[in-house]
Amino acid sequence: MRLGRILPGGAKGPGLFFVLPCVDSIIKVDLRTITFDVPPQEILTRDSVTVSVDAVVYFRIFNPIISVTNVENARYSTQLLAATTLRNILGTKSLQEILCDRENISHSMQVHLDEGTDPWGVKVERVEIKDVRLPVNMQRSMAAEAEAAREARAKIIAAEGEQKASRSLKEAGDVINESPIALQLRYLQTLTHISAEKNSTIVLPIPVELLKLMKTRSEMHVTNDL
Repeated sequence: MRLGRILPGGAKGPGLFFVLPCVDSIIKVDLRTITFDVPPQEILTRDSVTVSVDAVVYFRIFNPIISVTNVENARYSTQLLAATTLRNILGTKSLQEILCDRENISHSMQVHLDEGTDPWGVKVERVEIKDVRLPVNMQRSMAAEAEAAREARAKIIAAEGEQKASRSLKEAGDVINESPIALQLRYLQTLTHISAEKNSTIVLPIPVELLKLMKTRSEMHVTNDL
């Protein structure tokens, strides 16, 4: 710049160029990609949950002339705009959306920042949400909710297993009822399992026919009483 005016031909360099002392002023502009961290922002989500969120922004200056003439400090202005945009966008999201939809939120922030910094000659290349910090009481509530959900699923699975087992027992009972000899074989098999173990259990086998006879006599007594 010479006396506050842009010289014809725009920005100079890189390379060798001449400067008039006390007349020309030089402002160095880095055209490489620059990275900065957005400080943690306390945000109230749409479902009234307070979270602390920070992010990282990647940007570069694509037009050094307007980055000097249109804004006093392009980097500092971009940092302030990034913090404001982060609060504004996350304030419209619920906690579930913030935790599960980071990619879309980052893309939305990148688009908004790019539109806002375009008149400053700044191109926002990428925005990433680094961390979402929840209050301690909210973490405990979410852990308790997840544990309750796991216990509910375990009870449902156990109930389904009991239901299938009861159906299998019913089918086995129907088969044994159709074939009386199957009950006798099952009875002998149970005795075999008991006798195979080394224990002090005393088994007194009672014939199944005796049980049937006693059942028949009891029915006959009931009939005679009537």
